[in-house]
Amino acid sequence: MKKYGFGVDIGGTTCKIGLFETTGNLVEKWEIPTDTCEEGKNILPDIAASLQEKMAEKKIGKEEIEGIGIGLPGPVQPDGSVPLCVNLGWKNKNIPEEMGGLMDHIPVKAGNDANVAALGEMWQGGGKGCKSLVMVTLGTGVGGGIIIDEKIVAGAHGAGGEIGHITVNPHESISCNCGRKGCLEQYCSATGIVRLARESLAESHETSLLDKVEEISAKAVFDAYKEQDKLAEKIVEKFARMLGRALSNIACVADPETFVIGGGVSKAGEVLLKAVNQYFREAAFSSCVDTKFALASLGNDAGMYGCMRLILE
Repeated sequence: MKKYGFGVDIGGTTCKIGLFETTGNLVEKWEIPTDTCEEGKNILPDIAASLQEKMAEKKIGKEEIEGIGIGLPGPVQPDGSVPLCVNLGWKNKNIPEEMGGLMDHIPVKAGNDANVAALGEMWQGGGKGCKSLVMVTLGTGVGGGIIIDEKIVAGAHGAGGEIGHITVNPHESISCNCGRKGCLEQYCSATGIVRLARESLAESHETSLLDKVEEISAKAVFDAYKEQDKLAEKIVEKFARMLGRALSNIACVADPETFVIGGGVSKAGEVLLKAVNQYFREAAFSSCVDTKFALASLGNDAGMYGCMRLILE
């Protein structure tokens, strides 16, 4: 095993880059802008230039680099190719081939950003010590990643881990961003929680701490919940019931050691885990009922860590 590697998490606005030791130690991290002009033709060359500059600065030779791991906001095929990546403007791009060519044939691997974030949390984060976990990211949407025996389960179409688009309410009339109706994301994302709160406030006649909030947010709902606000308790109960039951179904298929919960909503902390775990246990198959729940701990760096771990497989 060589001493160093790079983890590169490509987002629509910035590329987060980490120089790692192969032991898992993050030596340095930085960001560069993501240039999506002209179908993103400059993205990989810009990253390559930044990596080469860092290697020169640190006096690191090619022979000391184990590889480069890259996370992308879209489905990635097993060979690292990307049929379509809307946020970056890419179509039919083979990332290992192109990036390897720019980096003097240093080995390159690529994966979906949510999947590599799950891999990072397994390696050095909330799931450290586990070999199988499911990560659920509760942010603007609901994302996920499945790790079984320390390997990403991406699926035949690169859609493994699309937890947010499990149907939890077949009677929903409003469409999800994906075009379908009744997806988990519509209720358990940050925007979904806000929607539940607004609906509850409109329907309820009881007073609530949320009446005094200028702008409803998931944080405001959980803050009120911690103060034992009755309306907030009902909102969180609905959120937790939907998420807990969805995860109980996932457990029947993936049977992870741990569910790692991340994303902005997870900042609510242990009260969120406790609420979700209650409904999970009520619905879970008997063999899965004691599945652990943990909070993600790497934050925005999870993708970088996972990209680095990707090249160590």
